[in-house]
Amino acid sequence: MPIKIPNNLPAKETLNKEHIFVIDEDAAFKQDIRPLRILIMNLMPTKIVTETQLMRMLSNSPLQVEITLMHPATHVSKNTSSQHMKSFYKTFNDVKDSKFDGFIITGAPVELLSFEEVEYWDELCEVMEWSKSNVTTTLHICWGAQAGLYYHYGIKKHELEKKLFGIFLHRTCKKSVRLLRGFDDEFYVPQSRYTETKAEEIQNVPELEILAVSDVAGPCIIATHDRRQIYMSGHFEYDRRTLQTEYERDLEKGLNTDIPVNYFPNNDVTQKPFQQWRSHAYLLYSNWLNYYVYQATPYNIEEINKLFVPPKKGD
Repeated sequence: MPIKIPNNLPAKETLNKEHIFVIDEDAAFKQDIRPLRILIMNLMPTKIVTETQLMRMLSNSPLQVEITLMHPATHVSKNTSSQHMKSFYKTFNDVKDSKFDGFIITGAPVELLSFEEVEYWDELCEVMEWSKSNVTTTLHICWGAQAGLYYHYGIKKHELEKKLFGIFLHRTCKKSVRLLRGFDDEFYVPQSRYTETKAEEIQNVPELEILAVSDVAGPCIIATHDRRQIYMSGHFEYDRRTLQTEYERDLEKGLNTDIPVNYFPNNDVTQKPFQQWRSHAYLLYSNWLNYYVYQATPYNIEEINKLFVPPKKGD
């Protein structure tokens, strides 16, 4: 099945070149099918890059997926044209009366600020509260995960001595979990952050469970027992060159950023970076869409707020 995207979205050209089946709104309107409705709150500065990365992940499924893009009304993007934002993005006010099968909250380059200092924090809190009764399941990424853990459970983020940057080995804590079905015992995940969430503070919250962890990078995948909220510290969606672009950007800014760990062959920045996480990235998003979106959401999407009977613990 195709991934349904807004007419003329720039990501379409890239995805078509990768032989990913996409369908625009005009063509999808002719099909008699109820697609999964996925809302993406894109807080990343390079909006088009992040759109493409996430849609690439969501495309690897036999399910038809309809994408709605959202941005904070209380923040003006400095790195994406106003025309692009006006053409393809909605605000919370536009969607708050709608229901969605799945919701993704991305990372954001604001992690060295306290949550309350972020200009759109109040709006994000309103959105996260709304998601409890209007979304089947929410996937939080990087800073989005830290924000969600702080808002829902009061778990704080802690500044690291230096940027955690590179490709880190992780291990599954519970392979029977459907989100990790098909995962190997160990797998790699890109990480790029200045702060962390401590495992002991997560473990003190009975509603939460750590599903994957790294000896170096710490907890990677955390979820509520009913899987309605999933938090990921890393960036499964990153493509091969993303960390290279970030590294070059940091150097241009005069930052003393180390070469990304386990990324360039022999730490030679002139070499093509290794990509060691793609298969697990596709698998995670496919599992999320299948088990926690498609199999959990009602056909009548307006009944989302009626279906939440917690499943068997740890399923």
